[in-house]
This record gives sequence, C-alpha cells and structure tokens, in this order.
Amino acid sequence: MKWNELTIHTTEEAVEMITNFLHEAGAGGVTIEEHVDNSKPRDTSLGQWFEIPPNDIPEGEAKILGYFPEGIALDEVAEQIKLRVEELREYDIDPGQPVYSIREVDEDDWANNWKQYFKPLKVSDRLTIKPTWEEYTPQSDQEQIIELDPGMAFGTGTHPTTSLCLRTLEGVIQPGDEVIDVGTGSGILAIGACRLGASRVLALDLDPVAVSSAAENTRLNGLEDRIQVVESDLLSVLKQGVSTPISVKLPVRVVVANILAEIILLFIEDVYEALESGGIYIASGIYKNKEQAVQDALLAAGFEITQTAREEDWVAFVARKR
Repeated sequence: MKWNELTIHTTEEAVEMITNFLHEAGAGGVTIEEHVDNSKPRDTSLGQWFEIPPNDIPEGEAKILGYFPEGIALDEVAEQIKLRVEELREYDIDPGQPVYSIREVDEDDWANNWKQYFKPLKVSDRLTIKPTWEEYTPQSDQEQIIELDPGMAFGTGTHPTTSLCLRTLEGVIQPGDEVIDVGTGSGILAIGACRLGASRVLALDLDPVAVSSAAENTRLNGLEDRIQVVESDLLSVLKQGVSTPISVKLPVRVVVANILAEIILLFIEDVYEALESGGIYIASGIYKNKEQAVQDALLAAGFEITQTAREEDWVAFVARKR
C-alpha cells in the first residue's frame, strides 16, 4: 500500500502538539526522530540499551513524519497544519523555523522499520520495558516487566518524560494504591503503576488511537481487571453528571500526568480535588522553559512540591496535597 508522507522539521519542544495536529488531521501513523549522538557518554547504570543510530538532526530539534492514505488532499492538510503550528507561538511554544516536505512511500518503509531500534530497556531499579517482539529474561525476582507494543500511541519509555515518570512512580507507589493516569498514551505508566503495586488504575486519554493502544497493552500484560482505559477529555469523566462508571474510588492517593505543560496548567485544581489529603501528583512532560509556570500554579492550587526531577531539558514535579 502507498502512503503520503508529510515531514515537518521543528523543535523538540513542539513535538507533542504537532503530533496531535497530525493525528487530528487523519494521519494513519506518526514517527518522531530526535537528535541522537552516540558519541556522548550515557548513563548505563541500569544496563540501558542505546541502539538508535546517530543522525544529523541538530540538538533540540526534531523531525516528525505523518503518514496519510492515498487520495487525501495532502497539500490542503499541510496548509492547515502550518497555520496551527504558527499559532503555537501564541501559547509560548516555539516551533523554530519549520520546514515541510511531502513524498509518497511504501507502507513497509515506515510501519515496522522503527521496531529494530526499540529494545528491552531497564528504566529503574525494578522496571524493565520489553517490546512484545523481543526476547528477554528478568535478571532478578524483583525486576518487573512491562510488555509493550506502542503502535501509533506516544510512550515507549525511551523519551525522557516517560522514563522520569516511571522512576518517580517507583518511589511513590505504595501497595494497594488507586491511581489516575491522565494522558495515558500507550498505557505504559498505568501498567508500570500496577507492576509497582497499585491495585487499580484509571487510565484516561482523549485520543481514540491512544485508548485503543492502552487497552491492548493492558491486555498483553494481563491487567484488564486492574486497569480501566477510558476516552476522556482530561478529568471530565470524574465530574458529576457523567454517566461513565469508574473503577477507582475517589479521592485517590496518586495522580500522574505525562503531557504538555500547557495542558497540565488547565486542570491542576481538578487534580487537587481528585486527590486525598496528603495525596501525590506527579506532573511530567514539562519543557524547561515552562518549569516556573507549572511550579507557580501547583503552589497556588495548594500543593507542596516535594521533588523536582530533571532529564535532559525535561522536568517532572512530585507535589503533595496539603
């Protein structure tokens, strides 16, 4: 099958928003390429595998490739996306100087080739992410395996925001905790929370592609009875009058959100209401230039920030409800 490929050269900061634009425009899949320099020293204390080859993408920049079926008016789609990308500047998201290109490709050129670079990844002392197509034997009884096939959804554990969240969850989750995962993507954080001892997780995402992926990964890990995946706009499923029954009992002890800072800022008060007294909010996906804004909003809502974790240019907060 032939597909139309729309390539956008932009910044790492704008990747998640532009990826959403592509999905909303009808992309059948999206791949993201970021700067890789394997000549730089890397932390291998947890035995991480780094097999992605180096590329010529400058540091801080990224290349996003969206794939659209034959017959779609891709020129028109590209023009609409260009307008939306430029609007990001109004929200203090810098897309750089975007460059766009279009070409026709075979499905096999993009649908499966990326899998050769996704290998088992030990992201913390207890958690290892294993692609479903790879063989891997746990190194100890304490090592917990997350089986994952991310498909078209965001979240493989290789991105700094995801690995930050998983390591932070390891220090926060207590046996029996009930958890809400906002913007679940592939479901990786929900699965990780269960592997660390959570009894139930409500996994929310407004993208139907992500909901499907998270539900499938939940099944692959045998956690259908502990993870409920729901298509929901942020935390609206928790509001009075919503008919969708939820599996967790409010208030919960832990909420985790690995999404853009601009989105996190929209529902901080909702998270505060969803948490029990002393409950923990892990907020990640925050680019360094938004750190102060999110910190100020958390404090204004009544949270106490107990930990600030950083990896590369990304930040994660651990905040406690007073």
